[in-house]
Amino acid sequence: MGSAAWRLGAEDPDDPTFYPAFDDMGESALQRLMTELLRPLIARFLAERGILAFVGADQFIYWIKGNAKAVVAPDVYVMPGLPSDVAPRCWKVWQTGVAPSFALEIIAEEDENKDVSQSPQRHDELGTRELVVFDPYVDVRSGRTRFRVHRRDERGKLVVVEATNADRVWSEVLGCMLRAVGGGDAMRLRLAVDAEGEELFPTEAEAAQEAARNAERKAEEAREAELAARETLDAERVARRNLELELARMRAELERLRR
Repeated sequence: MGSAAWRLGAEDPDDPTFYPAFDDMGESALQRLMTELLRPLIARFLAERGILAFVGADQFIYWIKGNAKAVVAPDVYVMPGLPSDVAPRCWKVWQTGVAPSFALEIIAEEDENKDVSQSPQRHDELGTRELVVFDPYVDVRSGRTRFRVHRRDERGKLVVVEATNADRVWSEVLGCMLRAVGGGDAMRLRLAVDAEGEELFPTEAEAAQEAARNAERKAEEAREAELAARETLDAERVARRNLELELARMRAELERLRR
């Protein structure tokens, strides 16, 4: 099938398999809030660097034609080289020829095993280049790990390259750090753009606020410069007037002496 087919969501008449676009499995409010913040951050971050990609969240991705059980639904994922404005009901890798370059799985509080053991295996089969498994509950559940970063080894297998309880990890695919900020129900995942992971990539609202502050600062600088220029002009006028008065006084004095 051509690219127009998957963009339009057309079904393959030669494939009778039903591929659901959603299921009845819920997710926690914390997971939803995290993905709602992070997905547009990644999309803007890549777009501002001229990287063409579709950044999605919680969509089914199938990788074996005819097998509806070969599926994952990452909390956040990046489809490289695809336009950002497509809206397929689900993804079928055999149609697009594209697997995620990056995927994030957020661990549920009660079901740690699914994302720690099952998800990496499925992403390995799918062809995901980099998988980050994040556990927001390490502070309330003992024996768990905050970040597990998986990448392809020399054999092409998706393996754990970093497991840490630190608050930030490097994403090779994104070219920045993923950083956990806040705590408890207020915990969120952000992008950090400097080498130490301190400088957060701003949300759209934060960027707008910073732009407004910069505009106000420039306007204030312009007002101060205009006031300084006026004060300088007024001082020059006063000095010129004083000089004219002094010259007039000297001419009068000279005229008086001549008499």
